[in-house]
Amino acid sequence: MTATSECPATEQYGAPELHSPVIEWFSVHARDLPWRRPEAGAWGVMVSEFMLQQTPVNRVLPVYEQWMARWPRPADLAAEPPGEAVRAWGRLGYPRRALRLHGAAAAITERHGGDVPREHAQLLALPGVGEYTAAAVASFAYRQRHAVLDTNVRRVFARLFRGQEYPPNATTAAERKLARAVLPEEPEQAASWAAATMELGALICTARTPACGGCPVADRCAWKRAGSPPHAGPPRRTQSYAGTDRQVRGRLLEVLRDTNEPVPRERLDQVWDEPVQRARALDGLVADGLVEPLAGGVYRLPQSRPLNA
Repeated sequence: MTATSECPATEQYGAPELHSPVIEWFSVHARDLPWRRPEAGAWGVMVSEFMLQQTPVNRVLPVYEQWMARWPRPADLAAEPPGEAVRAWGRLGYPRRALRLHGAAAAITERHGGDVPREHAQLLALPGVGEYTAAAVASFAYRQRHAVLDTNVRRVFARLFRGQEYPPNATTAAERKLARAVLPEEPEQAASWAAATMELGALICTARTPACGGCPVADRCAWKRAGSPPHAGPPRRTQSYAGTDRQVRGRLLEVLRDTNEPVPRERLDQVWDEPVQRARALDGLVADGLVEPLAGGVYRLPQSRPLNA
């Protein structure tokens, strides 16, 4: 879609009048995060985007700092076995992200001379990089014009433009169309808008207790003007953890991360009492490439790149 064809929709939502106050608010209130600093570069932005998926900033910060100190360039990570990425991932959760980031680093090293590509299509072609991550890296690292839709931005747009407390459970085509429609035309401003709306959702337009008094565009928020009606759609999904296969998988990985030696099955059997669930969790880790079985009934973190990386 061209910028010209998007202009009517932009005006329909009153976006041009919203861009400046939101971006100015961000210039004053943005958190000083390491991946926002110039020295982070595109690789630092990419690492942060992988880590921040479904994980709060305060948990990501120490792992990010250690990761970047150890692997300041994609080639540094690609030179090590993927199991080291899983080990360094620690307790961030969803450890398949570590394998995907390792796969992306290897591809960047092999295809792009070790530099994170600038082109959106090339970013999207990297292993483990989806539409959101490609747009985020192109926007935040290279200041390009892309709609960046994470959970925070989706919530801001649902309230600001749609008058709804929460967005749908899954991103819709209508949300993507709206995000493109309200995007500033100038790339630098568009990149600032993407970062600013994300920060607005993280700090002000939060899920449970929005601080509308500190919002720079509260007077133009459709949800607030409507009286802040409660969510009327399908129940919002909540993620449980205790007693789930995710918890068992985490405990199994914790044992393997804490040693450089292969671990016998008997040692892994001690982490969870229920044998069927424990076996299912271990089989799942092997199938996902997070654990490597060896002869003699011992297991280790993966030392070779997965075939589907």
